[in-house]
Amino acid sequence: MTTIVVDRNESFESALKRFNKKVQQDQVLSECRRRRFYEKPSVLRKKKKAAKRRKSRKQTLKSQRY
Repeated sequence: MTTIVVDRNESFESALKRFNKKVQQDQVLSECRRRRFYEKPSVLRKKKKAAKRRKSRKQTLKSQRY
């Protein structure tokens, strides 16, 4: 649960801005989008493997550049 403490003299806009920033840092929205629909475990494994492949490919390209 994301919470912020609003100061006595703080405006609503600044409190809302701090709240939105906190929500983004806690990755609440991305987690909500990820869990919106059920994904089978096999699909999750495929996504995880593809992400790992992308990451390793990116690292090898980065190391070859220098």
